[in-house]
Formats: sequence, structure tokens, C-alpha cells
Amino acid sequence: YKINKVSMVRVPVVAGQFYPSDFHELEEEIKRCFTNKRGPGALPINKRQGKILGAIAPHAGYVYSGACAAWVYKEIGEAEFPDLFIIIGPNHTGLGRSSIMLDDWQTPFGLVKCDKDFAKLLAQKSDLVLDSRAHMMEHSIEVQLPFLQFVSKDHLRELRFVPIVVSQELNIKRFILDLKEVILESGKNVCLIASSDFTHYGPAYGYLPFELEREKRLYELDSGAIKLIKEQNVEGFYEYLQRTGATICGYLGIAIVMGTLPKCSVKCLQYYTSGDVTGDYRNAVGYAAIVFK
Repeated sequence: YKINKVSMVRVPVVAGQFYPSDFHELEEEIKRCFTNKRGPGALPINKRQGKILGAIAPHAGYVYSGACAAWVYKEIGEAEFPDLFIIIGPNHTGLGRSSIMLDDWQTPFGLVKCDKDFAKLLAQKSDLVLDSRAHMMEHSIEVQLPFLQFVSKDHLRELRFVPIVVSQELNIKRFILDLKEVILESGKNVCLIASSDFTHYGPAYGYLPFELEREKRLYELDSGAIKLIKEQNVEGFYEYLQRTGATICGYLGIAIVMGTLPKCSVKCLQYYTSGDVTGDYRNAVGYAAIVFK
């Protein structure tokens, strides 16, 4: 965590672990995510009309989930560029509470600027606090930023984001109303990104709802959740998680994206598990790339 003359800067905590810390190695790794057999097969080239209103992208190490995330960022890179990205991640560290951080974030590609005015307004109008504790060691937002920078090469000067970490104490229904109001008041075109992996299966995660046909059952379990996300059925999504116990770490962020956006076209572009990458299904995590248009 370092101080420069203007403001505090949040430095990377998982560079060199979840993704390469060297500029050129990182660029090559991200290109591989796009061209990987599980990726979209090409870099974002074709500019299209239309906006991406929201997305759900995974946040594991790039060798595991990067190809899945690339599907989301190809769509973002080819769509109209929004005024602001709001990235919502879960609180893996248990530090602090649901909060916004005002600092700019450093990555190996350079600085990503926080939209401080929007962040302050949202903190005023909602139950989120301005607090950096939950953000300092949290990887779920950090791993989205190099992808965002990579697909925003033509817009790096205008690129703005607001990082939000949410925990269970936040009243999600009320927060959705507050967020809608602040977006409306700001007059900005916003893209909401929920950073979430899907089901974490196996003894390492303390979740063993089945022992046989693990690969098939894991796909079925997550496809049930994805169906409800595509319907933007927040209540149904919560009920499904309670009924199945599906361990979707960023479920609060997913609910916020679903509930904040108007009814729109929702597509799941890719789904696979870490088991598909490693061949090990004893402990496996699901990854989904979902976009809201």
C-alpha cells in the first residue's frame, strides 16, 4: 500500500500468483486466455453497437479460469465503452464490512482510476462504508482489472471503476434500490461486473453433496443456478442456494447485478470446472461467463 502525491494507491497482492507480475508475460497470458481452446478463440476486434449492462466473471488464477473470463471481456471489449465499471466482489478475507474503496488500483499494466465522486455518492446514499480493510488483501476484484485494461486499450484514459466488497450483513434488497438511484442520479452508462466463481466442490471446501459422477453432478448443480440467473430471478436464486447448499462465493454480487439491471438478454457464454483443466474432480470449482445485454 503506497502513498503518491495525489492519493493512496492500492498495490497488487496476487500478481505473481494468480497472474504474471511482468507486463509482457501478463499480456501474453491474457492473449492465451482468449485463444485457448476453452476461450472465445479470438481477441476482441470487432467493435459492435450496443452495450454490455452487466456480467459475471470468475476470479481464480488465470491458468484455471482466465479462458472463461475472456468470454466476458471479449464482449466488453467489442461493445460500446461505458462511463463506469462497478466491480462487486465477495469478502474472502473476513476483514472489514461491505465497503467501497476510493483509491486508484495499480496492476502490472498501470493505474486504474476509481470514480471517486460516484463512490462517495454511493457511500452517502447506501449502507456501504468507505473503508479499505476488506479490499487490501481481496483478490476477487484485483484479478478482473488486467482483463479490463487489456480490452480497454483505446480508452485507458477514460477507464473508471468503483470497487465494492460485499458481505452478508448488507441488506441486498435495500442496496439494489440505493444503487439504482445513484446510477440514475449520476446519468452515467454503467457496466456492473459480479466477480464470482461457481460451486466449490470437495473435501477441501467442506462441500460433498455427492460422491459419484462428480463431473456430471457439478455441471447439473451449477446449471440450475445459471438458469435462474438467466431469468434474473433473485428470489429463486437464493432459494436454490439454500436448498442445494451450492457454494457460489460471489452470490451476493450476482444477486446485486441481477436485481439492479432492468430485464434484459442474459447469456451464459462458457462454463467449465477446474477439474476440466486439471483432470482432478475430487476438489473442483465451477467457472461461468455470463453477460447481460
